[in-house]
Amino acid sequence: MTKAIKLLSALPQKQRERLMELAREVSFPEDARIFEAGGTADRFWVIRSGDVHLYQQVTPTRRVKVAGLGAGDLLGWSWLFPPYQWDFGAEAFSPVRAYEFDASAVLALCVEDPLLGLSLVRTVAEVLAHRLEMTRGKLLEQYEVSRRSR
Repeated sequence: MTKAIKLLSALPQKQRERLMELAREVSFPEDARIFEAGGTADRFWVIRSGDVHLYQQVTPTRRVKVAGLGAGDLLGWSWLFPPYQWDFGAEAFSPVRAYEFDASAVLALCVEDPLLGLSLVRTVAEVLAHRLEMTRGKLLEQYEVSRRSR
């Protein structure tokens, strides 16, 4: 598996500096629900410290962890794509500090600076490709475990 793409370090310095002008420092206590699947995706975060779990609600009483995120990781990409709703839920697994970005402000900056927009979309695409690869690996592991237990 390839190494995780860290959004801020993957962007060219000039674009990273412009993006960081829009950053707001936030924190979430352990067990805080950061967002729920189906909610409005109007922001995203870059985790500075702590751990976040992404989960999928599979029944009204059961949810499954689909990914764990930590320092440097991008939290939230649904703000880039219609219908701008979260595909998963996210919960702080430990106290979390993060940079928060307002999606509309970032999108406006991308229109103003197309190079930043292209760099940002490419980097988010790399993050998504990496997460898809991780998910594929987990599914294969689960398949092998279930196959051996038959």
